[in-house]
Amino acid sequence: MLEEVVRSQESGGRISEQMAPLAGFPPAKTCQVRDLGRMGYAEACELQRSLVEQRKRGEIPDQLLIVEHPHVVTMGRNGHDGNLLASPEVLARAGIEFHRTDRGGDVTYHGPGQIVGYPIFDLREWKRDVIAYVRGIEQVIIDALASFGISAHRDPGATGVWTSEGKVAAIGVHISRWVTSHGFALNVDTDLNYFRYIVPCGLTKPVTSMRALGPLTTRDTAVSREQVIAALERTFGSIFERDMKRARGAAESLADRQATRSPAPHTKRALERDMETLR
Repeated sequence: MLEEVVRSQESGGRISEQMAPLAGFPPAKTCQVRDLGRMGYAEACELQRSLVEQRKRGEIPDQLLIVEHPHVVTMGRNGHDGNLLASPEVLARAGIEFHRTDRGGDVTYHGPGQIVGYPIFDLREWKRDVIAYVRGIEQVIIDALASFGISAHRDPGATGVWTSEGKVAAIGVHISRWVTSHGFALNVDTDLNYFRYIVPCGLTKPVTSMRALGPLTTRDTAVSREQVIAALERTFGSIFERDMKRARGAAESLADRQATRSPAPHTKRALERDMETLR
């Protein structure tokens, strides 16, 4: 799957070796972290496109956007419709949006309880190597999970992060003139039932979450979303050699939007009913 991403980028001509490196930032390169809270998928994509163009022009440093999406299924440009197990009508009845997107990879699910990370990152100022970048994202997540006592690893045949119980994080990226967008989705306390609508990333392998693996429920103090984000922020800075800085005014409290955190009761019933038909 990753190799397809690389071939697609090369054949599309979107990566240019001729662009001069950006100037204007100090040697200790900064990456701004923006916690956007709950945001719709289309809105997040539009924000990424805007930031990518700003990054190409050298108007902003690298960015790491952190977001949680409402229920949504997305299909990458290398995706196969056969890996979508429910029609758009069934998805809509369960309160799940469907979007086709320009990232690499196949079909995946985003929703409450996930931490989604979108690096807007100029590879010319790190390594001009797409595979090394994706491996770096995998290592960021592996190292962050280790800080919570979770042993995770790569699978030689599939992009993402895996545990003995299944896949805990998905990765799909887009690169335009060496600037990245899209990124990763880490299942923290995600309702894994929603993955039954798809064949995740086109692989018939189980998915899991941090909660299912134990640390969110077995410790005296529950692991918070903020703690997981802090771990990801720390390991991202270490792997990609960046000074991570929180952007002021970028956070959006999920508590203020708690009413949107769970689907409406009729949607829950629709989900249960439709899952029966998918078994």
